[in-house]
Amino acid sequence: MADSDVASPLRQRRALGISTLAFTLCFAVWTLFSILGIQIKDDFGLSDTQLGLLMATPVLTGSVSRLFLGVLTDRFGGRWIFSLLMLFSAACVYLLTFANSYTMLLVGALGVGLAGGSFIVGVAYTSAWYDKEHQGTALGIFGAGNVGAAVTNFCAPFLLLAMGWQSTAVVYASVLAIMGIAFLLLAENDPQAAQRKAASVPLAQQLSPLTDLRVWRFSLYYFFVFGGFVALALWLPHYLIEVYGLGLAAAGVIAALYTIPASLFRILGGWMSDRYGARRVMYWAFLASILCTFLLSYPPTDYIVKGVQGSITFSLAMPLVGFILLTMVLGFFMSLGMAAVFKHIPVYYPNSVGMVGGVVGMVGGLGGFFLPLTFGMLNDVIGIWQSSFMLLFVIVAAALAWMHYAILKANRVEIRNNSESTDLPELSTPSRFVLQSWHPEDPVFWEQTGSRIARRNLWISIPCLLLAFAVWMVWSVVVAKLPQVGFNYSPNQLFWLAALPGLSGATLRAFYSFMVPIFGGRRFTAISTASLLLPAAWIGFAVQNPDTPYLVMAILALLCGFGGANFASSMANISFFYPAREKGKALAMNAGLGNLGVSVMQFLVPVVIATGVFSVMTGSGQVSEGGEELWVQNAGFIWVPFIVIATVAAWFGMNDIASARSSFKEQAVIFKRKHNWLMCVLYTGTFGSFIGFSAAFPLLSHTQFPEIDALQFAFLGPLVGALSRAWSGGLADRVGGARVTLGVFLVMILGVLGVLLFLAGSGSTWAFVGFFASFILLFLASGVGNASTNQMIPVIFRHEVPRLMPGLGEDEQRIHADRESAATIGFTSAIGAYGAFFIPKAFGSSIDLTGSVTTALVGFITFYAICTALTWFYYCRKGAEIRI
Repeated sequence: MADSDVASPLRQRRALGISTLAFTLCFAVWTLFSILGIQIKDDFGLSDTQLGLLMATPVLTGSVSRLFLGVLTDRFGGRWIFSLLMLFSAACVYLLTFANSYTMLLVGALGVGLAGGSFIVGVAYTSAWYDKEHQGTALGIFGAGNVGAAVTNFCAPFLLLAMGWQSTAVVYASVLAIMGIAFLLLAENDPQAAQRKAASVPLAQQLSPLTDLRVWRFSLYYFFVFGGFVALALWLPHYLIEVYGLGLAAAGVIAALYTIPASLFRILGGWMSDRYGARRVMYWAFLASILCTFLLSYPPTDYIVKGVQGSITFSLAMPLVGFILLTMVLGFFMSLGMAAVFKHIPVYYPNSVGMVGGVVGMVGGLGGFFLPLTFGMLNDVIGIWQSSFMLLFVIVAAALAWMHYAILKANRVEIRNNSESTDLPELSTPSRFVLQSWHPEDPVFWEQTGSRIARRNLWISIPCLLLAFAVWMVWSVVVAKLPQVGFNYSPNQLFWLAALPGLSGATLRAFYSFMVPIFGGRRFTAISTASLLLPAAWIGFAVQNPDTPYLVMAILALLCGFGGANFASSMANISFFYPAREKGKALAMNAGLGNLGVSVMQFLVPVVIATGVFSVMTGSGQVSEGGEELWVQNAGFIWVPFIVIATVAAWFGMNDIASARSSFKEQAVIFKRKHNWLMCVLYTGTFGSFIGFSAAFPLLSHTQFPEIDALQFAFLGPLVGALSRAWSGGLADRVGGARVTLGVFLVMILGVLGVLLFLAGSGSTWAFVGFFASFILLFLASGVGNASTNQMIPVIFRHEVPRLMPGLGEDEQRIHADRESAATIGFTSAIGAYGAFFIPKAFGSSIDLTGSVTTALVGFITFYAICTALTWFYYCRKGAEIRI
């Protein structure tokens, strides 16, 4: 810290003391539901899963808020942000006492959770007072404010028994409000405040560290050490009451025995990180955590051994004393790991402690949200209380394996360069994966080298994208099965679940569109494919329990948007590998066969749902209303092994192109291009229709023709659309993308008219045949249109860039055209993907408002007519601005 010599030791200690006290009280409020939730569960008649969601909701807000609170603290300083945050959180705690329904409790819990965001405010404020040699110890002392969880576990049970949960909440709100006022009056501005005010840092510069993969590596470690700590602090009282039969007060005291060492020894972890290095401390933390979670995972078991003189019986079970000791040891080593992770941040990012710490803290806090929620779901599904520790064992084992690989990689770098590495470069791209010279427009290079490499990357990209589409659209089948296995959702709620993946997928595409030039195509393809594991595995657990709250199902539907977002980065990546004369075909192959994931999913999922062949691994089935046994969890679990294989293939089989690297600013020029926005409209008409009809068709068929099991035919529509896209890429290259697109929209108008015609006679078999045939025509036309619109984009920018940048040389114009067309392909795919949200939602809203889908279909015809006019005016007519 440049200004550390200005701050006297007395002022440093004063700042550290008051910030630690404030964080302790905030943390006590943040974990308040671990105690209040026990009485609230009885008062409101909540299930274990509902209680887990209520406990986890404040953690969600406290985690996500850390990101923007970190930005605000970097910009305005910790004194004001910390004070206002405490006052606002206190108001939310007080308003919680007026809740009279579960929904109101959840809304109140979101506001209470803001107290958890105080962590990153305090980290940024405290680290600014100390130099690098003492920041680890200082942040360790500050982090000991986690002892606020012990304060709640110790004090709240007695207040609860004496006063009730509403009065207890009032006491907590009052104390936090007093602390907020005291902090504003007594705390000083940190020594960097004047410097920060003089040099206003642009937001883009503040966010720049987020492109550093080291930030996300630290985040993963913190997901276990901090997220696991918060999860257990919330879960232990409930666990002790149910497993060991303790009373509320006794369970709170024992839970405090876990949280106190886990908090106070964070100070020791900071000192040890300063003294011995964070790497060594992380090893100790992970190894000890593996041992503890393994022992805690073992459920009570009765054994019968057939001996020489008869059967010998004995039992193994974890006694209460052993459980207490092991959790105390686990908490101790988790605290060391927390300090070790945050030791790195002010060293590597001295000017972005709030930003980087906010991201790391957010991911760690999300662990505190997802883990308690998953604990409750595992209890409901597996039926073993120790399943919570089994999950923690898997997470920490994976973290240790990755960290060990990272350190071995770093050691090899040190030996080769005869220097000490200050980082763990496990995610850096090895030179053998980087194409330093890439000239696909050179016919000789393309024939000798380029085509072979491009094809390899394409054929690895296709299955990755296929799996992404399968996970993205899995809800289109799952929602049709949920009512059969006991989920009591209305038709509009079901359409919402089918639509939400489209909303999140489209929104994330806007960001994924620009990721390949920043991170590299190989790396981002592997990471984005691996991200599909989260929704796929979690769906498998959630659908096994009809009591799973609708909010949880909605969150899972939103997470499936990871799959939809992958399309933008995948298409942008492949566009860099191919010359202009072959882009249309290559992009059509990538997108068309990738889109095939929807058809594969809609064919495969109904089959695996109906079979128990995987029940040994995925659990028992659910009995439907008709007495049929269904394994709905297979809809998620079936994709997990394939996702792992595809991730490994992408990591070790694909390439990054050095010349494709560019910043967001360089790509953002497309927002000034008129044709980028025109193509967004046209691509929404083609791809938006394909993906929207894919999401809506199974449920729409079920609601309009309930007497026919349309799920067995649903896969044919996406299959036709995907194959037509793969086939028609070459057609667009030969005939011209604009002509093909114009014809596509005319055919789609006819297709919607056919749907309207045959819906008028719904109830008969011939009407369903006509209805189905009309949708097949729509899928066929939209698939062809997907390919033709993607073919148009590179051609448009090959015309536009020379006109807009005449001063550049031919090679530079080509690079700019490729960069802008890749960004446009990704961005238009983001806008087009909103069709996956709006089309199912349009059908659902039309049914709710008018009792039929006619209004929605008339709206589609109007939109296709607009798209037809735009295509003809700008790209087809004689004298068009760019005639293709």
